[in-house]
Amino acid sequence: MPRRARGVGRLTTSLRIAVGAYDRTLPLMAGLVGVDGVDTEYVTAPLEEIFARAFDEQAYDVTELSFSNYLYLTATVGCPYVGLPVFPSRAFRHSAVYIRTDRGIRGPRDLAGRTVGVREYSMTAALVARGVLEDDFGLRAGDVRWRYGPAYRGDSEPIVRVRPRGVELEPLATGANLSDALRDGDIDALVAYKPPPAFLDGAQGVGRLFVDYAAVEADYARRTGVFPIMHLIGIRREIAERDPGLCLRVCDAFEAARRYAVARTDESQAPFTSLPWAPTEAERSRRILGDDFWRYGVDANRPAIEALCRYSCVQGIAPRAVMVDELFVPATLGWAPG
Repeated sequence: MPRRARGVGRLTTSLRIAVGAYDRTLPLMAGLVGVDGVDTEYVTAPLEEIFARAFDEQAYDVTELSFSNYLYLTATVGCPYVGLPVFPSRAFRHSAVYIRTDRGIRGPRDLAGRTVGVREYSMTAALVARGVLEDDFGLRAGDVRWRYGPAYRGDSEPIVRVRPRGVELEPLATGANLSDALRDGDIDALVAYKPPPAFLDGAQGVGRLFVDYAAVEADYARRTGVFPIMHLIGIRREIAERDPGLCLRVCDAFEAARRYAVARTDESQAPFTSLPWAPTEAERSRRILGDDFWRYGVDANRPAIEALCRYSCVQGIAPRAVMVDELFVPATLGWAPG
């Protein structure tokens, strides 16, 4: 159910905001943090539904967006939303690649010429996974035969927004799904943003490409300084043009919620999270990524955003090289969380 939270100060407008329910957004949704001068209604749903309703129906005033699909729309027909430099979802994606272990696939280069499944070619998890496979191992998107379809039995049909240039991309057979296709050997590998049932069920011959993915991802983070961005917050373009100051206040609210959540990760007297060793894991993350590892703002994240822009063009999604600054409300380009 939507929660309503009244911001501090005089009520000037109202916003319908759709986001995933994360530790860094729940302080907003619970009313612990408000958008100054704004009456807010928060909506949450499966992310695929939020993205589809945002892109296709413009159902929200402010919304979480797939970064890859937002980038593609910005480079082509235009997007009804414009970005705010707030990134509620980030993840390393070496762990997203699953393989048949009986096909002689010992490393990323062995995927060349293979058939690899993906729910949506343009989803950000796949964009980043392909990007690091090319940057670090020389495996290009065009070296692979791609197949798309539902991730598992009962999953919704993917929305195909992009027909990539120079890449073979075909659907699975009608009624098929990626997890079963990997289990049955109909595909050689799979890029998935969460472990497929075939892997979770311990299906014979199904494993990860990077078995010790945590070590590989930590090495990548140390070498590049990049903590990959999956999603950003977008605001309806007409709202941004009418009231740039409101955009800054929305950024400030998301930043306050993030700080609230991050500060409580270290609590041990009455743990904030359900992880028994959360403070230890938080310290490990700081050692690898730096003290402010989940930061907002354009300049603080420019290398990660530039990587996404480059990946999108190289992988045949965006038809042109998108510049970082054109992705965000101009008033927020210099915004630096205090």
